[in-house]
Amino acid sequence: MISVKIKRTKTTKDYLILGIALALLVGGGYLLITIFSPFFATQFIDPKNNETTKVLQKTTDEFHPENRIYIPAINVNIPYKTGGAEVLELTAWWRKPENGNPKDGGNFIVAAHRFQIGPTPQRTINNSPFYNINKLKVGDSITVDYDGKRYEYSIYDIYKVKPDAIEIEERTDQPRLTLYSCSLGGSFDKREVIIAVPK
Repeated sequence: MISVKIKRTKTTKDYLILGIALALLVGGGYLLITIFSPFFATQFIDPKNNETTKVLQKTTDEFHPENRIYIPAINVNIPYKTGGAEVLELTAWWRKPENGNPKDGGNFIVAAHRFQIGPTPQRTINNSPFYNINKLKVGDSITVDYDGKRYEYSIYDIYKVKPDAIEIEERTDQPRLTLYSCSLGGSFDKREVIIAVPK
């Protein structure tokens, strides 16, 4: 019996399948890197020596024209603004300004995204400023620039609430800062709440 070996050559279809498989592999890897970028970016943060602490050391006695919030323990340095929910797509959202501010007291409320994916890893990091809000501890410092002046706070309490817990935004008699964000479970899951008081 004579056996005939047929040498198969790669066809355009083979190259197309290989190209698609390679593109899916690379795309999947990029998506994973993008999703986990806030996690990786914060694994080696030194709470006493990071970009935020350096900025605070350099700008101690200056006039501060932009309203900003600094959280050295998780390397957060972002502006906050009033407006609607669209503000969250750009920065932190100063919620209910009529309920308080650092100068006049009351409940100064700031919310920001915990996780919001972007088209690049860096954009995902920028879109997720409160990614590590769960790593904050009682006693950690928060600095706020408001209306040209700097205010110092210390974290007093940390807890979680349901998404419809509007009492965290009510005006208070004592001055305080309330930070909150969704948990990593999303907007229908619980909210991480940080309460800080003036130093």
